[in-house]
Amino acid sequence: MSRKRLQIDIETYSNVDLPSCGVYRYVEGDFHILLFAYAFDDEDVKCVDMACGEKLPQEVVNAIFDDSIIKSAWNAQFERTCLSKYFGTQLSPDSWQCSMVWAASLSLSLKLKLAAQVLKTGEQKDDAGERLIRYFSFPCKPTKANGGRTRNLPEHAPEDWEKFKSYCIQDVRTERDIRRKLEHFPLPLQEWDYYHMDQRINDRGVLIDKELVQQAIICDMMMSEEMTKRAYELTGLENPNSVSQLKGWLEERGISVDSLGKKNVASLITDLDKHSVDAEALDMMKLRLQMAKSSVKKYQAAERCICADGRVRGLFQFYGANRTGRWAGRLLQLQNLVKNEISTLDEARDLVKMGCFDMIESIYGNSPDILSQLIRTMLIPKPGCEFIVADFSAIEARVLAWLSGEQWVLDAFVRGEDLYCATASQMFGVPVVKHGINGDLRQKGKISTLACGYGGSVGALISMGALDMGLKENELPDIISSWRDANPHTVKFWYAVEKAAIDTIKDHNDRTVGRISFQFSANTLWIVLPSGRRLAYIKPKLQSNRFGRMAVTFEGLGVNNKWVRQETYSGKIVENITQATARDLLAEAMKRLENKGLDIVGHVHDEVILEVPKGSITVDEVCSIMNQNPKWADGMPIDSDGYTGDYYFKL
Repeated sequence: MSRKRLQIDIETYSNVDLPSCGVYRYVEGDFHILLFAYAFDDEDVKCVDMACGEKLPQEVVNAIFDDSIIKSAWNAQFERTCLSKYFGTQLSPDSWQCSMVWAASLSLSLKLKLAAQVLKTGEQKDDAGERLIRYFSFPCKPTKANGGRTRNLPEHAPEDWEKFKSYCIQDVRTERDIRRKLEHFPLPLQEWDYYHMDQRINDRGVLIDKELVQQAIICDMMMSEEMTKRAYELTGLENPNSVSQLKGWLEERGISVDSLGKKNVASLITDLDKHSVDAEALDMMKLRLQMAKSSVKKYQAAERCICADGRVRGLFQFYGANRTGRWAGRLLQLQNLVKNEISTLDEARDLVKMGCFDMIESIYGNSPDILSQLIRTMLIPKPGCEFIVADFSAIEARVLAWLSGEQWVLDAFVRGEDLYCATASQMFGVPVVKHGINGDLRQKGKISTLACGYGGSVGALISMGALDMGLKENELPDIISSWRDANPHTVKFWYAVEKAAIDTIKDHNDRTVGRISFQFSANTLWIVLPSGRRLAYIKPKLQSNRFGRMAVTFEGLGVNNKWVRQETYSGKIVENITQATARDLLAEAMKRLENKGLDIVGHVHDEVILEVPKGSITVDEVCSIMNQNPKWADGMPIDSDGYTGDYYFKL
């Protein structure tokens, strides 16, 4: 018998900006629930006008606290967090389901309107709601015409208020229609378990070193003023930050540039430095590179999002990367942080926190770069605790070798060999030892491992930094050929996967390639992962590509969140499969850690951040939990490494 379900949609007001601060900080402002629309199962939708004094029915209150009743909403984290604030207690996520996450599991949009359009639901989201939300849910600018008020209330626009209630009711109907469509494609119970784990991690949040954040922002402001002043003195320009003005200034000095992006400026600096053409232009380009550092934005984001207890919450979006099911970052975007490379992090942190900005500049010579490298370190454990950070080692390379049956790679991992040395040795048929015999070949093994695993060619090698590593462009084709010759099973796997996808689209019959299965149903190509989870390619078609070959196309989210037909190919499909499998390994490892009573406060790519009482567990014990093979991953040589610290950093 199916469980009773309560479908919910709420409209709210707060003086805190939701997109930039997140819902956990949002509810700590001047926060009010305005409307509460709901329906039990297939009953009529009702709306409680809480802004006008109506109270939630006791039946609804009981249901919210009844774990046997499923609470369902689009982006359920929002409703659950707002209701937690309303009731004054943290509501457990265990009896909640998120229709947005469910839709994302089918590679649909995270936006309600677009998902409803693609699914062709009977109820569609009303565009007029955007105007009503702006009017009632946001602070307004005080004017003489509105009597100097900073908030619009129902009595200020009674007709619009009635429309707002209708809009809220319609959202419940739209969400319910979407859910009915999704019920034909049930999300496995294990995935709901992972979602509930994700919500607990988001609820827990992570402590922020506020002193470091505040001083870093002050430091950046002082540096920006100083650098702008120096740039003005060098160039005499009205606005030395202006691209057009700076281009004109360079052209007057005989230096023509197409772009002043970071890579172009770095290349120009190298060229100017090499030829000693123009000292002032060289100084200005170095200055521009420093000014282009965006480190302070992360600190500012942290300052905006910090809750009353000093923690930042809501940093992770479950199924945010809907093609693979990987998590995506929110707010601070922990998945996109500069890697720290200096060995004196403790000293640099202390100098920033003490406000010794001149000393930072004199010691390191590039203060913006130091602030960027310190971004990770603003995450700290609470008093009495420490971080244990554990990271899967070369997980994508391991997964790809395991899926394709590239045995020499698996053997190298089992023996604990350096993958890049082992790859170079396999490519060139000679022993390669890091900092030893034939050690110069290691960089070729490294760059080819990073660039070639998913069918990458010369362009992939260049984008991965092959030329920056000192390789010549004319030797790149030979590197690609050598890597492919050394990895025949991987190359075979690419084309076998693509052929299986094409043939399954043609005849709708099930197929298997190694540990991967292909199915066709509901006008969707399904790729079944070793874990049993499925990847969806909606409305697939076979169409000729620009090379005159038959290619797989499907409908999905493209640029600017547009729903468009897009093309894929062998390497890209294998990349999706590999990254999705790596995600499943991480999810299972996180669940094992949680089951051990360990508090996860963050995760970045294939890395987990634990906040644990000091001395309660060792890094080796955490890694041993991480390294356990799920039943479906038998034979994969999983390994991880980690560290203990008083702040987060990258080894």
